[in-house]
Amino acid sequence: MNVFSQKEKSTFQIVPLGIKGGIDEKNLSAYLLAPVNTNDYICLDAGTINAGIEKAIENKVFKVSTNEVLKKYIKGYFISHAHLDHVSGLIINSPADSSKTVYATEKCMKMIENHYFNDQTWANFGDKGPGFPLKKYHFQTLNIGEETPISNTKMTVKAFPLSHVNPFESTAFLVKNENEYVLYLGDTGPDAIEKSDKLKTLWTAIAPLVQNKKLKGIFIEVSFPNEQPDKFLFGHLTPTHLMTELHILEDLAGKDSLENFKIIITHLKPPAKNIAKIKEQLKNQNDLGLKIIYPEQGKKFVL
Repeated sequence: MNVFSQKEKSTFQIVPLGIKGGIDEKNLSAYLLAPVNTNDYICLDAGTINAGIEKAIENKVFKVSTNEVLKKYIKGYFISHAHLDHVSGLIINSPADSSKTVYATEKCMKMIENHYFNDQTWANFGDKGPGFPLKKYHFQTLNIGEETPISNTKMTVKAFPLSHVNPFESTAFLVKNENEYVLYLGDTGPDAIEKSDKLKTLWTAIAPLVQNKKLKGIFIEVSFPNEQPDKFLFGHLTPTHLMTELHILEDLAGKDSLENFKIIITHLKPPAKNIAKIKEQLKNQNDLGLKIIYPEQGKKFVL
């Protein structure tokens, strides 16, 4: 019995601050992730911050003020790409925030510096870039594929590039806590449509972790139902494209390796009827035995 409970032990806790891919500005991509039983959270993307923290407090996830969660619990931000629905919460909340690190790959960081924290569209709260840097945030550029310690936590991260309307790049973050991992993908199109091998490269890198049951789950977007024509995907996935990609991962990790594996679906785009359609299609097309999770804003879950 004990062996089983060991295997099922939770390693990460997640508090979604925002889960959608538009149009509700109170509920855009942002996921707090921490080692279980700690308040050492990182924020994976930052579309919505304040409204999400308030929702979590309403749900009794946090017993402290919004201000305290923002300033003390969030230890850093990981931005997958610089589209506004992934950074607007970070920008708007920056005057009220405490000093911490913003992590991004070089291309993404350049966009954040040149277009947002540039002393024109917004004060430069960073420690480099145009204008007068206020040095509240430390802007840390992540080297692709290099394991990087995350400040003020015991976690590390490794970044992988994704294609989001080739050649525009997004990022996947592989976060490690002790000897367990979770994988978060920013927006991504399927390799076939993007004419890219970014997902195949990512699946190849993580297949051994799936094999050894070290990967606790994958956060991945499905923005549109299958009815969306390929030429109007804008660098996103549908249920069919997601399943095609996950079959490639299963081929690499071994037959039945994704049985009961947790896939957390992010970036569902309204209207509600499309979201309902996506959920129905995923249910019907799930021939890998995946455990599909739909996160809810302000509701904690563990992996």
